[in-house]
Amino acid sequence: MSKHVRRPVNQATFGVLPHGVTLMQADFADHAFERHSHEGFVIGATTYGIQRFRCKGRQYDSQAGDFVLFNPDEDHDGRRGTEEGFRYTLWYVPEDFVASCTDADVEPGRKRYFANPHVTDRHMAERFRALSGGLAEANTGLGAESLRTESLMRVFIGTMLGRHGERPQADATHARGADNAALSRVRDYIRTYYAHDLTVADLAAVAGLSRAHLTRAFSAAYHMPPHVYLNAMRIRQAQALIRRGMPLTAVALECGFADQSHFTRRFKGGVGVTPSAWRSMHCAPRRLS
Repeated sequence: MSKHVRRPVNQATFGVLPHGVTLMQADFADHAFERHSHEGFVIGATTYGIQRFRCKGRQYDSQAGDFVLFNPDEDHDGRRGTEEGFRYTLWYVPEDFVASCTDADVEPGRKRYFANPHVTDRHMAERFRALSGGLAEANTGLGAESLRTESLMRVFIGTMLGRHGERPQADATHARGADNAALSRVRDYIRTYYAHDLTVADLAAVAGLSRAHLTRAFSAAYHMPPHVYLNAMRIRQAQALIRRGMPLTAVALECGFADQSHFTRRFKGGVGVTPSAWRSMHCAPRRLS
């Protein structure tokens, strides 16, 4: 590595953009993400090193100029691909905002989801880098620039979907008929009772399936086992409560974590920073640089 290139360290910075979009700029020397998912879309570009991750059973190596593109609820992990670490920029984008970035009247069969979690597109990666840098600079004073910021984001997302998207289609791995309804009940049950100490037996009873069948079918339908989905629900709720100003000790209990240590470990494994660091950056946004 050139002596002029700063070696990555374990840090991440967040900024809030219009329409609930979060901008994350991070580099990691040796941090490893646990298997997790996000409620909305993730659009990110690797800017240094190799970002290695698994998504839906396959391993990918994202290098500088490559994109990582995750649809809602697609499980993935993440770690360094070499000892040099890696650096990237991400947008966390709500699903409804992405849906609004294409014109349903003009494009009735519009592409709404990304076809692959890893693509190489140097031209769009450079546009993403420049746009994200501009948004970071404007983060402390978006008031007069909100329309411009939103317009640029919409154009970029619409272009990415046009180049790397796919139309909604039935997932061939989804269970059919009665199993599909049963798994929907289980997913809704986890969303409702995420703060409880759920067991496979609990979920199997909700589904009316055997424990072995429930675990296999849920993993096939949603690309993650029930415990990973449960942890994702807990982290999402924790973030919402942190935004409202709830103390972290209360958040841990409210969301079903065993204790503060458990909360911190699971949160950092899925988000990249501790709950206290996320609170200081997200709830009091600062200029990203």
